[in-house]
Amino acid sequence: MKILYFAWLKEHTGCATEIINVPPEIKTIGELIPFIASKSSGHKTALGNMKAVRIAVNRVYADMTTTINDDDEIAFFPPVTGG
Repeated sequence: MKILYFAWLKEHTGCATEIINVPPEIKTIGELIPFIASKSSGHKTALGNMKAVRIAVNRVYADMTTTINDDDEIAFFPPVTGG
């Protein structure tokens, strides 16, 4: 699974992109987040407040109940604001 991090999430995780192998029992975004957060303290910080993070699966906005597959691209990014 390809994971993308943008803005301050990238700073906390130390990477913009990573490929991870996800256990077969993880089937939703809500189940994926604790798995990723356990990778490092930076990952835990980046994903610690999901109210401040938006998610996309294969470039479509997603939520905690969105189902995922091994070949998906998951992006985590801060809310976008305009001015």
